[in-house]
Amino acid sequence: MTARKPCPEAPGPLEGYARRFDDCFETLAQRRAFRTYLQGLLLPRDRNKTLTALVGTEPVVGAQHPAAQQLQYFLSEATWDAAAVNARRLAGLLTDPATRPHADGVLVVDDTGDRKDGTKTAHVARQYLGIIGKVDNGIVAVTSLWADERVYYPLHVEPYTPAPRLPRGKHDPAFRTKPRIAVELVAAARAAGVPFRAAVADSFYGDNVEFEVALHQARVPYVLALKPSKGAWVREGAAATPQDAARRLRWDGPEPPGAWTRVVRRYRDGHRQVWWAADATFAGYTPDGPVRLVVATTDPATLPRLATWYLATNLPRPDGPAAAGAPFPPAALAAVVRLYGLRNWVEQGYKQVKHELGWGDFQVRTDRAIRRHWALVGCAFAFCWRVWFTTLDAIWPARPPDTRRPAAPVPDAAVAPMAGGEKAPAAARSAPARDAAPAPAPPGLALLARRAAPRAELARALDQPLAVLARLVQSPPAPRAPGPPGPPRRRLLPAPLSPPITKYR
Repeated sequence: MTARKPCPEAPGPLEGYARRFDDCFETLAQRRAFRTYLQGLLLPRDRNKTLTALVGTEPVVGAQHPAAQQLQYFLSEATWDAAAVNARRLAGLLTDPATRPHADGVLVVDDTGDRKDGTKTAHVARQYLGIIGKVDNGIVAVTSLWADERVYYPLHVEPYTPAPRLPRGKHDPAFRTKPRIAVELVAAARAAGVPFRAAVADSFYGDNVEFEVALHQARVPYVLALKPSKGAWVREGAAATPQDAARRLRWDGPEPPGAWTRVVRRYRDGHRQVWWAADATFAGYTPDGPVRLVVATTDPATLPRLATWYLATNLPRPDGPAAAGAPFPPAALAAVVRLYGLRNWVEQGYKQVKHELGWGDFQVRTDRAIRRHWALVGCAFAFCWRVWFTTLDAIWPARPPDTRRPAAPVPDAAVAPMAGGEKAPAAARSAPARDAAPAPAPPGLALLARRAAPRAELARALDQPLAVLARLVQSPPAPRAPGPPGPPRRRLLPAPLSPPITKYR
């Protein structure tokens, strides 16, 4: 058997990471292009990370440069499998002690959009783009992400094809709604052996009956947000919306809290905040039913819009009648709030892959090339975690606990009793609700070895993959920005209830 030709090495620790993927590529040119692509993605952003930017050529005239053409061929025409590359990336994340998932993390499903011009690019059409908060021409992808308090990373991504792009529209066999794609991503995560405490999603998925039923039938534990105005047919005098149900809960102030339970949320930067949570009754959602409605807020008296969650979960209440026969462990109110709070990491991840790693900067048209670009961005993101942990272990051994390699997860039972018989995180027993001092900044990270530009038209050497690592990991989670005011509200018929919370199947 002919031995493979040696590939020019990537700088510093990137070479050791890239070697893990060598058997996913058939030729020397593909292995070299893989390293070049990752180096370009990891560079500090001076402009959009198009193919010319990845190789350091001029934006327009440099498109015909051999280096740019080689990456174009690698992305669009070369014979390699993006799914195999993604599977190899996940295998590394699932076996590394620093990033290995555990059963107390969450699987977050969400979607993200990027604006794109024209109609020739696959999956591009006029549709709602959350990044700009309105309908525009662009591409949308449904993603899954695993997260706990210390680490988070994307698992799978699937582009959404709007109905106008298909010959028969919504009746075309290839048409899949975003919730249906999300169900497939949950199944893909389970097939890959990724453990999680619950699947978590925002109200777009939580208000979708088909999505909730699919998770219920697959026996997947979930915590899904509901819109506060979600309607249902109810008896006269009963709560008509989740917000109405929350307002009916007794609140007598912090001491005693009435129907509410004190929960202390701990953030990565040391900040702590007191929230209040309670089980509410709305339509078929009951504290001891198959699906609970959990309300969490910073102020039960006013229920502020941006700091109040209405959560549907099939995790049973501890010591409730449904706990004995449930296929998964019960969850106290503090645990439910914790699980949904981890959903914010998906917003942080979007900021990082878009603002730093060029997720939406591709200039290719085919479905295969787009999927390959996203797979390579995922590899760059995983490399950042790998170098972050290994580098900090060497240069900053006395760093704060939340920036170290993940230790054993804190189970739901590791909490202290609080008012109302519920439980709150154990660390909250000795710390009041206040802003703690932020964690100290790490020492300066050493840059990788610089390389001279081989030609005059190659404007920047691909030499600084470590320079962006601090920005990629240290930032606190970012909440989703509220969108622009919508059109005047009109009266809508109540949405049907999910079969799991009714007697009808």
